[in-house]
Amino acid sequence: MNRLAARARFTLNTTPLMLASVTSPEEARVCLNAGADLIDAKDPKTGALGALPSATVAAIVSEFKTDRAQRTTLVSATIGDLPMAPEAIRRASADMALAGVDYVKIGLRSDGDRRAAISSHAGCELGNAQLVGVLFADQDPDFGLIDIMADAGFAGAMLDTFDKKAGSIRRILNVGRLSEFIVRAQKNSLFAGLAGSLRAQDVDALAPLGPNILGFRGALCLDSDRTFAIDERAVAGLRSRLDAVHAAGSRAVG
Repeated sequence: MNRLAARARFTLNTTPLMLASVTSPEEARVCLNAGADLIDAKDPKTGALGALPSATVAAIVSEFKTDRAQRTTLVSATIGDLPMAPEAIRRASADMALAGVDYVKIGLRSDGDRRAAISSHAGCELGNAQLVGVLFADQDPDFGLIDIMADAGFAGAMLDTFDKKAGSIRRILNVGRLSEFIVRAQKNSLFAGLAGSLRAQDVDALAPLGPNILGFRGALCLDSDRTFAIDERAVAGLRSRLDAVHAAGSRAVG
């Protein structure tokens, strides 16, 4: 699946898809049953994009398939908060792709050569997996890197926060900058996602900007703590909020 086909899977929707970050097959199933659209394998106890063991990621993938061709639930996984050493990043991406995920998420930290880290993936053999580059709103995000992602064959770009204590991404970047990110990604034929300590109240403000994905972890957990277990009622509540935004948008168009 090329990046144009990957983006097409998201752009058919008139409201953002709901990405739920999970730590286990059990959490993945709870989220899917409560209305999540996408499953993201991540360890919140080991960083902003903490990586789970590849065996755990493979088990999450297996939760949704008997045959890959018959699986409709998309699964992504992070490679960890790694320094921007191109060869190490590339190896980690290839290793995570072996777990059978659809998307490998690469955090692009500001403490190294992000351009080289992205470009090193051009022609990288990842099987059926596609690449997603993650910029951090609180680490001098360079939206010019989106152009480099497109040249390297990435399928999507996300904007997240590195320091989860800094609050929602909306407190760090204004609406204009968030919209700029989305537009630039989509003009490069990448799908665009927003994450970063998002809460239910952020949906109304962010959905109209046109992101293809909104990503959640803390808002789905007990006591809104990203290191706690998933709360099915919280997942269902966010699903309802997204559906309400979609319904309101449909009425406005009509």
